[in-house]
Amino acid sequence: MTTGGATQAAGVLDAHRPMLLGLAYRMLGSLPDAEDVLQEAYLRWWGVDRAAVAEPRRYLSRVVTRLAVDRLRARQATRETYVGTWLPTPVATASSPFGPLEQAELRDTLSVALLHVLERLTPPERAVYVLRTAFELPYPEIAELLDRSAADCRQLYHRGVRRIAGDTRRFTAGPAEQRRLLEAFLAAARDGDLARLAALVSADATAWSDSGGRVRAARNPVRGADRVTRFFAGIHGPHRPPLRAVEVQLNGAPGYVVRRPDGNRYALTVAAADGRLTGLYLVSNPEKLTRLGG
Repeated sequence: MTTGGATQAAGVLDAHRPMLLGLAYRMLGSLPDAEDVLQEAYLRWWGVDRAAVAEPRRYLSRVVTRLAVDRLRARQATRETYVGTWLPTPVATASSPFGPLEQAELRDTLSVALLHVLERLTPPERAVYVLRTAFELPYPEIAELLDRSAADCRQLYHRGVRRIAGDTRRFTAGPAEQRRLLEAFLAAARDGDLARLAALVSADATAWSDSGGRVRAARNPVRGADRVTRFFAGIHGPHRPPLRAVEVQLNGAPGYVVRRPDGNRYALTVAAADGRLTGLYLVSNPEKLTRLGG
């Protein structure tokens, strides 16, 4: 390969990296796994006859999609041994590694709430849902990426939408409303004010904690307004040592990284609808927080 050819090949990868990383992350909910998929896709790009590739973006999207589907299938068995609830790896997106997130649709498809729900879909359903919803690809192009018929992809999409419709209605609030509710909720938790907390969460709110068994955390979802409010008052209340909470944009939405007195941390994001919090997502597994800095 000539120096010019290598430079051109590397330039193609650099140009498409944000889109490809966003695709792989939405498919997998794990930034390390997404980066591994990109690395393997890049190796294939360097080995292919690039002169025969008419559309590099489509070629790379196809490779990344198929690698991600394979990884989703392979990890289903290992997920059964994960200790407690599994949540997506939170990603700081003030300077997004996935490219611009000005469009609400692009932010929404990165949210921890949606990525958590997408775990219920089969790998093909998730692939079609991501490609259709986040990247607005037509069914014939999705069919080409997945080596399926357009009719099959349309059916997979609608089946996936039906399977998660009840949950997606629970996180319709935009970033400003999420921030308002989250700030008020943490303030009430620090004061130990159960009445104020209860007024901020829906009756069927749920809090999920992901520690991977590495730090102390609730292993089962905490369900219902009363249990959720008492759970957070127990963590943040005035009788507890003070916690340091730093606001940070996570997955395109308002969030916090909270440091405990023992040095352990957790990342907190929320879902909301109709003026109340419907879901709270706490990730304290240290392996999932390494990219969030100090």
